[in-house]
Amino acid sequence: MNTQNIVERLDALESRFALERLSAAYNQAFDNRDEALLRSIWHSDASLLLGDAFGNYTGIEAIIESAHKNWQQMPYMHHWMANPLIDIDGDGATGQVALHALVTHVELGPVQISGLYHDRFERRDGRWAFTERRFELHYLTPLANWKPVAGTEAAPQT
Repeated sequence: MNTQNIVERLDALESRFALERLSAAYNQAFDNRDEALLRSIWHSDASLLLGDAFGNYTGIEAIIESAHKNWQQMPYMHHWMANPLIDIDGDGATGQVALHALVTHVELGPVQISGLYHDRFERRDGRWAFTERRFELHYLTPLANWKPVAGTEAAPQT
């Protein structure tokens, strides 16, 4: 049995789990307004490219500033990501993951957002993190007459 092959395979599996966790951490950070978690998933020179709808940001401080702006415009966010495709090449990786989000926008009300994230990751000093996350918006649409009737975000019943 080739020990090097096992080590490479184990590294690939551990790396894939680490990269999938970065996407999940991104969701949790935005949904829970967790600035510390959001800071932890980027390399210092990373870019978050959300396009015309949400803006483009380079560097952790700019990314955090964008989060605060988005939290003001969309006080409730619920991100779901699915169908990750990740390709790992040594200490670099690329990926795509589909997004579906429900948010409450201060001007538009309940909104559904769909798109695709195109990701670049690097492992530096043993730590995987985003170097670039680019969002391809498929649609953003207000949800007329949509109202939660139960749960933590439902309006109290009168």
